[in-house]
Amino acid sequence: MSYIDLHIHSSYSNDGEFEPEELVDQGLERKIRYFSITDHNCVRGIHEAELYGKDKDIEIIPGVELDCSFDTVDLHVLGYGINYQNPEFNEIEESIISQEQTASQERIKLVREMGIDFSDETIADLSKNGIVTGEMIAEAAMQFDREQKNSLLQPYYEHGSRSDNPYVNFYWDYCAQGKPAYVEVEFIKLQEAIKVIEENGGVPILAHPGKNVKENGGLLEAIRGCGIKGIEVYSSYHSTKQIFFYKDFARRYNLLLTCGSDFHGKTKPSISIGDASCEDNEEEIIAALKGILNS
Repeated sequence: MSYIDLHIHSSYSNDGEFEPEELVDQGLERKIRYFSITDHNCVRGIHEAELYGKDKDIEIIPGVELDCSFDTVDLHVLGYGINYQNPEFNEIEESIISQEQTASQERIKLVREMGIDFSDETIADLSKNGIVTGEMIAEAAMQFDREQKNSLLQPYYEHGSRSDNPYVNFYWDYCAQGKPAYVEVEFIKLQEAIKVIEENGGVPILAHPGKNVKENGGLLEAIRGCGIKGIEVYSSYHSTKQIFFYKDFARRYNLLLTCGSDFHGKTKPSISIGDASCEDNEEEIIAALKGILNS
């Protein structure tokens, strides 16, 4: 466990569970000293966290996680130290919400065509802003399959091979890019995400590359060439081998190393705040990040 967690989602993310104030309390309980709420394309939870965390023994670093694309690959870029009051961030969020509302209906249709059903009423209860994520579909489908007979859902039930984080694993298996229920949303380009973050005083960091870059050295080199300033080397998703790979790459090119759990709550029940161990490099990570933010 680390006392740094720079990748946490609040209820302002469609797949997040807890209010910003609750997350601050959870961080304090777990002895977190440096903390960042990085909601998907959304900065609305930052001010609430800062107000609640004021005068508490925790430092809140403003953050966001922007969905973006590079060539044909969907990526996530974290932005730290941003001026989150710039309405540009709200414009990005509104564009994504509009597209996701349309994509949700196609996503529902594709999952049902696969042979997985669920209650429309349950989906309506789970939906936020008219958006239905793969994680919500998984939750609704597992409730609907009361006798647990659907073979496509077996891996996500207790003792199944994907039961550690069943809802998000369902998303990665069926609704992520390249999977049968994937629906394309037109995200901003990687270069634009980097520009938005930097023009608002922030530092752009490539999030959990082990999930979508997959140790593809050529792709990682191309991403670096776009201006990424760091890599989320220490992630709850990364194996020891992946940590070594990304740490070596970051050191070679003098990129920042960061650490984040990608905590969401119920969609990833095996992940807690502070779960991404950073090999006792906390002070180095924070000093390097602050060095850039204060320069």
